[in-house]
Amino acid sequence: MSRPEMPKQMLALTADETMLQLTAGRARGERYAAPIVVANARHADLVERQLADAGATPQALILEPAGRNTAPAIALAAIAAGGMSATGGGDALLVMPSDHVIGDIAAFHAAIEAAMPLVSQGWLVTFGIAPDAPETGYGWIQIGDELQPGVHRVARFVEKPPLDKAQSMLASGDHAWNGGIFLFLADAYLEALAQFDPGILVATREAMDKARVEGTRIYPDAVAFAASPDDSIDYAVMEKADRVAVVPVDMGWNDVGSWDALHAISDVDADGNAHRGDNDGGVLAIDTKNCFVRSDGVRVSLVGVEDLIVVASGNDVLIMPRGRSQEVKKLIEAMKAKA
Repeated sequence: MSRPEMPKQMLALTADETMLQLTAGRARGERYAAPIVVANARHADLVERQLADAGATPQALILEPAGRNTAPAIALAAIAAGGMSATGGGDALLVMPSDHVIGDIAAFHAAIEAAMPLVSQGWLVTFGIAPDAPETGYGWIQIGDELQPGVHRVARFVEKPPLDKAQSMLASGDHAWNGGIFLFLADAYLEALAQFDPGILVATREAMDKARVEGTRIYPDAVAFAASPDDSIDYAVMEKADRVAVVPVDMGWNDVGSWDALHAISDVDADGNAHRGDNDGGVLAIDTKNCFVRSDGVRVSLVGVEDLIVVASGNDVLIMPRGRSQEVKKLIEAMKAKA
């Protein structure tokens, strides 16, 4: 269902609102300014329409001419927020990927409040997700000494581990998943880039200096931005900087990285089924257990089956056993090979 023209962030997978709209809704109230959104230029109209429908008009929509990973994307936002300028940079940036689920918003906000005193002192803060499984698909964070209530120094970042290492970290009780959500001053982030990955800072500043501006839309210069190293915020900054803290938090987080993950967080009926169709009667299930069915149009009917994932989108139908949804990647590669 996630396609280049309609990526996962723009889909209503877990609620009536899209993933982007839900993300914008997590930063509302007196504490928060209007969002700065960084997106692919091809999605400009879609982003603006969805945010307008959610009542979350952005102060800036930065439209990347090409993808260069998270470190340059966040640099563009930090510069737009006035980072390293004579008149700005003192505001905190809450950096949120727009394809995550957070079930307990109050816990998330409490974690933000706990982090703010250190953020105001120039610390770079990440949020450590309370782990409930030896997950090998996430990076992990080892939680170090407590700096203040609820906030700890990061002892180390751990790359996606093999299963035995993940099991050991889960059992130790002093590790968390790296959820990829960050909080820091715009100045603090750009200063860290200047120290640890200056090529990103030079390229993104030039791209913003030469940007075309149309209302709230900002089009960074394509040539300058293409010169930026392609690097994640973890590699470029967080794993190298000294004053890096983590707030462990149990907030019902999920990155919805597979259909199995979506089934796990969906409301299910008495038989363990989670069905969703775009019209009444879109899914008809008889004597069916522990199945996940999603249709954006055609009616899907099941009789006498268990533990299946069935997704119907347009002219495409996907059927597979639960527990194997990560293998969708194999299908995508096979489709590309045939194209």
